[in-house]
This record gives sequence, C-alpha cells and structure tokens, in this order.
Amino acid sequence: MVACSVTIEALVARYGVVAIFLGAGVEGEAAVVTGGVLAHQGLVSLAGAMAAAVIGSFVADQLFFAGGRYFRESRPVAAIRRRSAYARAIDLLERYPRRFIFAYRFVYGIRTVSPIAIGTSRISQRLFLAVNLAAAIVWGCVFSAIGYAFGNVIEAMLGRIGTGRLILFGAVALLAVGGGWFAWRKWRERSA
Repeated sequence: MVACSVTIEALVARYGVVAIFLGAGVEGEAAVVTGGVLAHQGLVSLAGAMAAAVIGSFVADQLFFAGGRYFRESRPVAAIRRRSAYARAIDLLERYPRRFIFAYRFVYGIRTVSPIAIGTSRISQRLFLAVNLAAAIVWGCVFSAIGYAFGNVIEAMLGRIGTGRLILFGAVALLAVGGGWFAWRKWRERSA
C-alpha cells in the first residue's frame, strides 16, 4: 500500500485557480472571496485568483446570454422567462441598458437570470460583450481583493477553531446552506 502524502493545501494550490474559475461562474461571490483568502494564504497568486474570477464570471455570463439568445423558446429558458426576477431584469434593462448590464452581477436575486434575460432582448452581442467584460473585471477584482484584505481575520478565526472543529463546522455550514437553499426553492415554487 502506498502512503498518500498529498495535502489539502497542495491540492488547493494545484487546482485552486480552476476551482475559482468554475466557482465564479457557477456560485459567485463566495467562491471569489475564497479565492482572495487562498491568495492571502499564498496558495494561489492574487493575480491568478483575480484572473480566474474575471474569466469565470465573464465566460459563464456569455454562455447564459447565448442561451437566452439562441434557445429562447427552449423549456429551460421559457421557465426562466416566467419568473418574477426575469420580469424585473427586463424592466431594468429597458430603462437603463448599459448600467443594468454592468450592475446586475452585484445585485442578489437577479444575477443568474439577468444574462439570460439580456440574451432574449434586443441588446446586441457586441454591447453585451463589451459591458460584460468591464463588469467582470471590476467584480472579479473587487471580490478577490475583499477576500485578500480580510484573509488575516479569516485565518485568525480558523486558527483558533482547530482542524477537527473546522471540518465539523464546515460540514454543518454546508448542510445549513444546502437546507436553506432547498427550503427557499420549495417556498418559491409554492408561492409562484
């Protein structure tokens, strides 16, 4: 039997930027702030964390835009078009097109639906690409910097907890977040 000498830190250092890239596109701020914390700990470079956040967010939103543009009549997009967040996004987009495209990723509740809504609108691909890129740069750098700046505080808190308790705390936090998300989705389905 071969002993495994790979540590979690080594795995994070090796795959951290990829995880930040994927997390920025799928999850959002928490993944990007975590990337900043990892940069503070020296597990990834701050520039790498920022670049992964920017590119991940940009690519995901371009894909969501394309989904709205080219699959407007598909079931998933049609389901999104029936949501109240979609109607809010379209209303804001029609009143403030450039400002909305820039700002939606900073607004909780409309972040995921917005690029799809924009894709179903008359906004040109060129305009969306340009404003989305600028917004992704600001968003990725700001949230990475927040994680980096508060890295000392987070490290100090985690250092006092201890490894066993940290794992337990992480598992409980994941269960709580997952349970809360599931309950919220069920509540939204019932009220729709």
